[in-house]
Amino acid sequence: MHKILRYALLPALVFCCAADIQAQSEMTADVAAKLSQKPLECIFREYPNKTSHVAGGEADAKLQPSELHPAFYGCFDWHSSVHGHWMLLRLLKTQPTLANRNEIIKALNRSFDAKKMQEEAAYFGKYEGAGTYERTYGWAWLLKLDEELYTWNTPEARRWRTALLPLTEKIVQLWKAYLPKQTYPNRTGVHPNTAFGLVFALDWARTTGDTAFARAITEKARAFYADNTLIPAHLEPDGSDFFSPSLQAADLMRRVLPAKAFVNWLDKYYDQKGLARITSLPVISDINDYQIVHLVGLSFTRAWCMKGIAARLPAGHPLKSRFNLAAQKFLANALPLVFKGNYGGDHWLASFAVYALEDPRKQTF
Repeated sequence: MHKILRYALLPALVFCCAADIQAQSEMTADVAAKLSQKPLECIFREYPNKTSHVAGGEADAKLQPSELHPAFYGCFDWHSSVHGHWMLLRLLKTQPTLANRNEIIKALNRSFDAKKMQEEAAYFGKYEGAGTYERTYGWAWLLKLDEELYTWNTPEARRWRTALLPLTEKIVQLWKAYLPKQTYPNRTGVHPNTAFGLVFALDWARTTGDTAFARAITEKARAFYADNTLIPAHLEPDGSDFFSPSLQAADLMRRVLPAKAFVNWLDKYYDQKGLARITSLPVISDINDYQIVHLVGLSFTRAWCMKGIAARLPAGHPLKSRFNLAAQKFLANALPLVFKGNYGGDHWLASFAVYALEDPRKQTF
């Protein structure tokens, strides 16, 4: 009798647990307000700073971060400043009742200055090696920032995008020159990951109507990933990964392949050993370590990839519910950690949280 009762209650218990997890992994007004404070506290904080600048001589070796990058000098590094600005824009756009709305607008007005953005664009041709600076991770976030402005029809957004335009045009120019030369993808779990960059670039190209760029990206994506089978996901992650290389490629291919072809591709892509590994929570042994804290970001990127892949799968596909449940688990586990670390996570994790909490059905295809 007790055994029968226990198994009769099991579906209800599973449902309750899933509901609890979902409640801990959704964007609320309170979560949005708390997350918004993270970039506000760092986009104008110059130090500590990792410029990654290649100095061509003594003169430019002595330049301060704000001299090299007058708009995107804060948040420890250039790319984190860029996606911190994207995050503030996204919250302004989707959370109209934010209590610190005016503070955010004031900060963005300070950054989206025409002269500052012209200097940002000039950087990429001014210094030795600058044409490869932030390729392609920072480039991807810059296009995501521009895409956010392009799709927001307000006077502020139009003014800010006009200011950003020289930098956007420079990044697109560099990417179009680089893409035909890229013979092999980077399958790393950190910044140079090719699939991640192509995802954001493809979203931007489709949104803004750059059909030639979109076509070049889809052709390159097919060349890199279309024949990938039995990907060794059981070897993920490396010790400082914030991307799952296998999931990033799948997140790209869901955009590139027709629905039926994507299902056929995905069915040959993972084995059960790999699926078990990528749906397991990463172990974060020291959240204050600047490299180990990357693994908190891994939970966010796994979540957004799994949500997007699941949205593309037909009802009844075994990975649809598995990925959706895993995504909620990752979000519920990682979201509280955004507020428990130090500057090693504070300067970037909130942006990843905001993107991971998005509804993938609203993303560009």
